[in-house]
Amino acid sequence: MGNEQARFGIGVVGAGMGAKPHALALKALRDKVDVRGVWRRDRQELERFCSEYDLPAARSYEALLADPAVEAILIITPPNAREPLVAAAAAAGKHVLMEKPVERSVEAAERIVGICDAAGVTLGIIFQHRFRAASMALAEKVAGGTLGPLHAAQLLVPWWRSQEAYYDKPGRGTFAQDGGGVLITQAIHSLDLMLSLTGPVRAVTALSATTGLHRMETEDFVAGGMEFANGAVGGLMATTANFPGGPESLTLNFERASATLTGGNLTLNWMDGRSETIGEASLGGGGADPMAFPFDWHQAQIEDFILAVHQGRPPRSTGHTALNVHRLIDALIRSGREGRRVEVLQGG
Repeated sequence: MGNEQARFGIGVVGAGMGAKPHALALKALRDKVDVRGVWRRDRQELERFCSEYDLPAARSYEALLADPAVEAILIITPPNAREPLVAAAAAAGKHVLMEKPVERSVEAAERIVGICDAAGVTLGIIFQHRFRAASMALAEKVAGGTLGPLHAAQLLVPWWRSQEAYYDKPGRGTFAQDGGGVLITQAIHSLDLMLSLTGPVRAVTALSATTGLHRMETEDFVAGGMEFANGAVGGLMATTANFPGGPESLTLNFERASATLTGGNLTLNWMDGRSETIGEASLGGGGADPMAFPFDWHQAQIEDFILAVHQGRPPRSTGHTALNVHRLIDALIRSGREGRRVEVLQGG
């Protein structure tokens, strides 16, 4: 009985494609997490999902919010459905852990963050790439200053999504549902990880396009230059038109070493001739199967969120940190559309 009371009560909203790693993570965390119910409008799909992952189905979203054992709501819906769900959760005093992106536009994302701030509830955003062992090892080294100042960065996201299996699904690659293309839907993970290691970008000059490989409303290719606030420079290329798809990579050139994150690997090449590798290679969802990655990164992020709530501290990935990547994406898209250098808005 005591152990049951000690578990963290979570209600889940959304049970589509993106819910699989969350479901597996929650099953692995059963000694710490009590899933009070899963809710989705499509009752048939909800029952199928709950049966597959042995999770309880909720009668309604209102029932989850009324459950005093629910401490937080995990929202895994498309971004166009988020704001009323978050507002209702915050009004009920429930903390919120939500899939990326926060919303489809910077303005809508700012509203959601403001709603949670005003209600005094914790808002965490799922950016599981921060929770890879290699990413955390590099973050520790950057924070410790052993690599020296950053001078240059290179980010590559050479992914593939097929027209038939991905973009032909209703709403995919549209502004109405997704808010954008490759940047806000796929590369946002790598961009968030980059910003967590480099600090903010001051300005960008970009090219964005939709290649002939896809029929979609939004962009499937973006390339650009970045000027970081600390004086470093960088370049990026992100696409879902690179068949058959490969792992994303981030290279940071510091004063004393270069660091490269490729999938789940960190390679450090020191200027004095030393080299070291941390982590292990893993699939990252860059190919035809968007869900081809382990669930342990999600598990680590859910655990961090629970600990943050218990300790009264911000989680590693918050609504406010997520706004940084939203503003960067907005600047990249505007630069590509307008053909000019664009400064990145910085939050207060």
